[in-house]
Amino acid sequence: MFAIIRTGGKQYKVAQDTYLKVEKIDAEVGAKIDITDVLMISDGDKTTVGAPVISGATVTAEVLEQGRGEKVIIFKKRRRQNYRRKNGHRQMLTTIKITGIKAA
Repeated sequence: MFAIIRTGGKQYKVAQDTYLKVEKIDAEVGAKIDITDVLMISDGDKTTVGAPVISGATVTAEVLEQGRGEKVIIFKKRRRQNYRRKNGHRQMLTTIKITGIKAA
């Protein structure tokens, strides 16, 4: 059984006991969260597709860690203009473990 969920503006394919790094979710480490943006659930030969979400379906997850991702360097340059800008960004991430998928 697997599900397609949406969190942080991105879509993820998840199954029971999978680990996932998603954009920051405001929850304490060890807290249980419910994700209600379930776009699709497939259980073998039975597939349910939402329009756009399945009402009543939830995916339960446990927050394992709050952290930051790798640094991304942004470098802008215009040739012969003496224009150089260097910037960096580290995205805030939350590591979660999927503990259950409940269909409507």
